Formats: sequence, structure tokens, C-alpha cells
Amino acid sequence: MLENPPRPAVRYPTDRALLAQALRPYRAHCRYLKSATVTAAGDPAGGGRISVAGEFEIPESCYIDDTGHFNSVEFNICYNQMFYYLAAKSVVAGLAAPFSGWTMDEYQRRQLSDFLIVDFRSTFRRSMRGRRFSGEVAVVSITEWSGSDLNKPLAFVHTECRYWDEGGGRCHGEVRLAILDSTGSGG
Repeated sequence: MLENPPRPAVRYPTDRALLAQALRPYRAHCRYLKSATVTAAGDPAGGGRISVAGEFEIPESCYIDDTGHFNSVEFNICYNQMFYYLAAKSVVAGLAAPFSGWTMDEYQRRQLSDFLIVDFRSTFRRSMRGRRFSGEVAVVSITEWSGSDLNKPLAFVHTECRYWDEGGGRCHGEVRLAILDSTGSGG
């Protein structure tokens, strides 16, 4: 049996205006994601892969005195920023369902209320300083569920994430999200 050839990857460099839109909910001093490149090789719902690689800068913690290292709170904030950008790029470039069926107005309306982290795991292998570093989020799978009479449709997004710095620091994690359908129409 012949297998489908792998889809060629398409790279999308940082769209500064889109990055600003994706980070709009954050206070100015908490916009840690400075650049982001999206790579797409098909829709994850059909066995493809989309990912985002980002460069970060955290001049000072937004919530605590300097701990001297990158911690789980910053891991989560940086993850959210990369995922929000990846979802926004998926909307404008039609990269992955359910986002490819949305408008940017819908994305902005749903960004904070309908993106729910349902499972979050992080592992720190080697301490990172956390001032300047790199990260990546890859979508492993997207499964859409049509719902029932009692529940609205939603999509489950399984992602993997990692961070590293020039000093050899590294950490990684897995995050699962549920994207709610606040319209009740399936997207």
C-alpha cells in the first residue's frame, strides 16, 4: 500500500501586527514573546503538524522578586503567548481547524474565554536563567467533538512545548486545551 508523501513544510516569519493582536490581553511589561515563526505541514486533525518557535525576553518578573531562574509560572505565560500567536496565525492563514473557520474578530472575542487549559505538565531538566531564551509549541493532535444536547461542541488540542537557553538550560512539557464553541454552532 502506498503512503501519502509528507507535506512540505511552509514557514511563516513573525507578523508583527498579528503578534501585537495576539498579545493584546497582556500588560505591556508582560509581553515576553518577541518573535515567532510558524511552521505548517498540513492540518493536525488530518495527521499534519503545525508549530511555533519563539524568542523571549523577560526583563523582570511580573509577579515576584527575581528568583534567578525560569519557573513554572513564566513557563505557562510563555506557552500561552506562543499558543495564542499560533492560533491567530491559523485563523489568518487557514492552517488548522477549528481556527481556520474563524475570523479575527471571532478569535479576539474567544481568545480569553474559550481557550481552557485542561491538563498542564512541565518538567525542568536544567535550570534556565530566563532573561533571554527560546521556546517552541507543537500541536500533536486536534480532535473536534460535536457535543450533545447538554454540551456545546469543542475541540481538544494536544500540544508539546519546550524551552532552552544559550547556557544549556532546558525544560519541556505537555499541555492539553479545550477550545469551547461559545456560539453553539460548531465553530
